[in-house]
Amino acid sequence: MEQGKLNSIADVKGVAVGHVTLEEDPSETEAVRTGVTAILPHAGNWFEEKVPAASFVLNGFGKTVGLVQIDELGLLESPIMLTNTFSVAAVLQGTMNWMLRENPAIGDSTSSLNLVVGECNDSYLNSMRRMAVTPLHAEEAIGSAHTDFAQGAVGAGKGMICYGVKGGIGSSSRVARSGEDHFTVGVLALTNFGRKEDIILTNWLADEPAPDKPDGSVIIVVATDAPLDSRQLKRLAKRAAIGLGRTGTSISNGSGDIIIAFSNARRTPHQANEAFEASRILRDDHPLMNELFQASVEATEEAIYQSLFHAKTTTGRLGRVAEKGIFN
Repeated sequence: MEQGKLNSIADVKGVAVGHVTLEEDPSETEAVRTGVTAILPHAGNWFEEKVPAASFVLNGFGKTVGLVQIDELGLLESPIMLTNTFSVAAVLQGTMNWMLRENPAIGDSTSSLNLVVGECNDSYLNSMRRMAVTPLHAEEAIGSAHTDFAQGAVGAGKGMICYGVKGGIGSSSRVARSGEDHFTVGVLALTNFGRKEDIILTNWLADEPAPDKPDGSVIIVVATDAPLDSRQLKRLAKRAAIGLGRTGTSISNGSGDIIIAFSNARRTPHQANEAFEASRILRDDHPLMNELFQASVEATEEAIYQSLFHAKTTTGRLGRVAEKGIFN
């Protein structure tokens, strides 16, 4: 399918991505190779203007925060934050600090707040027990968000490994068309999964031995400007799992494979006086729906490969090395 202009999740108008990357060597055996990535759903106030969202847990070996309320109410009211497993609490706190500063009514004259944080385990390269990520890093990632963002070994992807080589952050987009109508589906993936021998890529030339590490994970974020409700977004998220499977993984026992999808075509105000609301929703049986499904599959597949293409060889704790994959 046709790629978006940027071939990234930022092709969905209003979406931006920010990173904070940490790289330090506190001792001969320890290394900080980690960070934070923030995905902003639109350019407005995320709490006051919520957007439809859904999640799909392909394999639940993960420590993600915020999915229960998303699946109950079908709304996203914060950025989607990504980091390493032991930094979820710090990123949650930093995101909370940002949101409370921007919204004085939260927890006072109005309701509480549902934050969303996803994680992967980067402890092969990163001294994760040091918990180097602080709340301030989460705030910095949000504040630095832009449509022109880096991919590969950056942000939350700094210490991640995918298919036995260096992984990290990857993104891609596709345009769904039917007649004069067209919408964009953008995907961002945090890749930390898969055995080297499983990858399906005909020009894969990596010959370095794969690191001996625990089962990994992947967090996939699917964004669209198509007018979909939460139920339809869950269907879109499920198709992203097909794109993941196309790259070769069979989803290992210890892998946390979680997909979050949202649409910023419609914003739901936090407060309203009316008892009812009307919305414009794409019909399930319209040809555009199948195009959106295909876009989710293709953009997810390419986002995963982009995380490999943009990565660079990275040294980590205990002298470990994750080599960049070699491609024709």
